[in-house]
Amino acid sequence: MKIARFHTAEGPTRLGRVDGDRVIDISDVVGDTSLRSILPLLPSLKHEILAAGSLSHALADVVLEAPIDNPQKYLGIGMNYKEHAEEARAAGIPVPENQMWFNKQVSCVVGPYDGIVKPNLSEALDYEIELGVVIGRRCKHVSVEDARSVIAGYLVTNDVSVRDWLQKKSPTFTLGKSFDTHGPIGPWLTTDDEIADPHDLRMTLSVNGEVRQDWPTNDMVHDIYEQIAYLSQVFTLMPGDILATGTPAGIGATQGKFLKVGDVVRAEIQGLGHIENRVIAES
Repeated sequence: MKIARFHTAEGPTRLGRVDGDRVIDISDVVGDTSLRSILPLLPSLKHEILAAGSLSHALADVVLEAPIDNPQKYLGIGMNYKEHAEEARAAGIPVPENQMWFNKQVSCVVGPYDGIVKPNLSEALDYEIELGVVIGRRCKHVSVEDARSVIAGYLVTNDVSVRDWLQKKSPTFTLGKSFDTHGPIGPWLTTDDEIADPHDLRMTLSVNGEVRQDWPTNDMVHDIYEQIAYLSQVFTLMPGDILATGTPAGIGATQGKFLKVGDVVRAEIQGLGHIENRVIAES
């Protein structure tokens, strides 16, 4: 299933199942408009969600919101694609031996077509397409073998990064990764049962139509299940937690191609849809 949060005109947020070019309202069926709240119940609600169909809208007539409302955690892993690690090494950036995680403060999350604000204090605004994994149930000490069972689904993320803060003012990465609007996600949650193998998807990011990143998810250094097992040794993972699983080669920093006001960034992952965000000036 593909589950979206959306609203029409000035209406309230609703939950919907995306079917082709339409979104079918399921809020009354599931009794909630918070996708995060119903994630643990999604498998048991599947029959009712698929049967719903009395009220629907054309996708073109609705505004899609960030699929996960108020996630408790948004975590990213650094240099987790082999080619990206090599381009970092060539630029003189040390490559970690173990999984290297950082926080993106959840206040950075915005919808799939919202604007990305270019901070006035930065001249090094960068993009990073990443496969986002959404945790479906509360879990701790998850084994690699059982890790897939705790995944609710997947979405497209752009780990927008302020490089001049990331490299100079925030060695922990958190500040440079957490500016407002620098966490667009979406366009909806694609449930795990729809994806045969999350390590066999194509990711493509373009800026103003120019392809900058184009890489398969099978190039991860630490795969998704290893990531979940690693993190869950430390803290409890909660429904709605978002894990950004790494970006491939082609980031702007290595090419000297940073984002400017007016640029349109499109990030697409096979089977999951796309997000598209325009860079706007800070007011």
